[in-house]
Amino acid sequence: MKSNNSKKTTPWAWIPTLYFAQGLPYVVAMSVAVIMYKRLGISNTDIALYTSWLYLPWVIKPFWSPFIDLLKTKRWWIVTMQLLIGAGLAGVAFLIPMPFFFQATLAVLWLIAFSSATHDIAADGFYMLALDSSEQSFFVGIRSTFYRLAMITGQGLLIIIAGSLESFTGLEPMQFTVQSSKTVQTEVLLQEQKFSVPQTDKMTFVAFPSKLVLNTNNITPDSLSKIKTFVLEQNQKNGFVNEEKTTNQAKSENNSWWSINVSVPLGNFIKHNFGQKRTETANANGNVGNAAIVAVRLTKQPKVGETVVMNSSFAKGDKSILLAAGERFVFTSDNWQKPAYMVVQLDYKLKDEVKSEFKGISGNIRLAWSITFFILAGFFTLFFVYHRFVLPRPSSDFATATHSAKDIFSEFGNTFATFFQKPGVGLAITFMLLYRLGEAMLVKMASPFLLDVREVGGLGLTTGQVGLVYGTVGVISLTLGGIVGGIAASRKGLKFWIWPMTLCITLPHLAFLYLSWFLPESLIFINIAVAIEQFGYGFGFTAYMLFMIYFANGEHKTAHYAICTGFMAMGMMLPGMVAGWLQELLGYNHFFIWVMICAIPTLAVIPFLKIDKSYGIKEKNN
Repeated sequence: MKSNNSKKTTPWAWIPTLYFAQGLPYVVAMSVAVIMYKRLGISNTDIALYTSWLYLPWVIKPFWSPFIDLLKTKRWWIVTMQLLIGAGLAGVAFLIPMPFFFQATLAVLWLIAFSSATHDIAADGFYMLALDSSEQSFFVGIRSTFYRLAMITGQGLLIIIAGSLESFTGLEPMQFTVQSSKTVQTEVLLQEQKFSVPQTDKMTFVAFPSKLVLNTNNITPDSLSKIKTFVLEQNQKNGFVNEEKTTNQAKSENNSWWSINVSVPLGNFIKHNFGQKRTETANANGNVGNAAIVAVRLTKQPKVGETVVMNSSFAKGDKSILLAAGERFVFTSDNWQKPAYMVVQLDYKLKDEVKSEFKGISGNIRLAWSITFFILAGFFTLFFVYHRFVLPRPSSDFATATHSAKDIFSEFGNTFATFFQKPGVGLAITFMLLYRLGEAMLVKMASPFLLDVREVGGLGLTTGQVGLVYGTVGVISLTLGGIVGGIAASRKGLKFWIWPMTLCITLPHLAFLYLSWFLPESLIFINIAVAIEQFGYGFGFTAYMLFMIYFANGEHKTAHYAICTGFMAMGMMLPGMVAGWLQELLGYNHFFIWVMICAIPTLAVIPFLKIDKSYGIKEKNN
């Protein structure tokens, strides 16, 4: 197992970079792609469904893992996969600006995921070949730390970079102010208006009115509904909002037997009986806060085929004034001369004269994400070059192509047969599939929830804020939870900690339920809630990893562990595929209630698990 010729290079020279490189493609496929597609206007249903398929290579990797021993060395597989991953990331960067970017980038991301899963197999095997048993034990924490550092880089630093590029690659920000008044009111006209923009060669946005005054007198819900209906109809008619989702649903309903007989009736049942009923906040008389319309126009025609996307949000001032509709517009060469409409509304409790400012950012989102993926491609080019020269060459790392094809497939079948003959295999597989059931759904919708506007139940954070909250603070908490979990398990063992760790991976989901219920505006509260949830996940995940190692013990330990990780990936993929569909039916608040309900099957399995009391307790000091 250990190398005789691999001592020339210290493990510190390659283990940190190897496992950093192992973590990056995974976080790109699982998290970064979700945020990218959300910023590019893809629906939650499509994001959750199609990005969940990216789990598939990690699910099925046990089926081709034996062939990595057969063909070439594990060192060769590592550097080759790093080169392919780098090329794939560059391909994604090239395809993002294309009209068919969603389908094309998904296809390339799937190939990246396949290459990454292959890289995982080779890297884990190479780790065991290049190090002796004592070195393996010592560096297991180091490899985990740098894998999690890759998570921080992917979910945090890269998202912050993308958010910064979004802000600096567009037009001059559009700004308008809203002021409440006890006496004055800007006129609200529910008819299409003609707005003259300044004659200029510079493309920019102009808001009408740039200074809106709203009376603090409340209005009826019917009046607000008429304003919002007018705005929605005008924006849809002029092509400022994306109607792709409605079109796709209608096409699916007309042509698909599954949609007509199963998914649509089931979806309607779930939505009508369990969906979140969002109502306007009203006073004792049933009236709601006053509202008015702000129109936005471009001063110059975009090039044919070019789109200019504007995302608007609260900038500063009193938060009793909010943007109630019209947060994202797509301007083209066809609609640039027409106004896009937003709805601004006062809190029904507001009686004072206050002022707020709103800003529209028109950054080139596709360019920002293209640059981000080029940066990732550069990382992997460096990894390829570095590992090509630095990775040791263990004498035990060789291909086994001398075996006949018959022997290979016979051993391949025996490996799987012995796994499914293990005592309690059915219960173990059930545990592996269910342990992260709630987390599998939560992780798909966490970033969209943070990004979505408050009007639909989200928190309305910017891309950079999500990078800080979920990608940095969250992943640091995840890492700390994993470290604490490892220390705890080594003292009392898996059997002692299985219940506390299971509760820690499920109950902290209440943090997102709290966020969806109260929609706090303070980044401090949001950071604390996400940190609690991620710390619980990191702590609880320790039990999951220990159980898989425990169940894989015995003959064919390495292959059996790979099979366990396949079930682990399946347990994330399948629930994640329906997470977006369920969220859009239920609303964020009720969706997170469902996530809590998903803890019940996990907790129900644990009493039946058979675990050695001494397993996991530290005993390597002899």
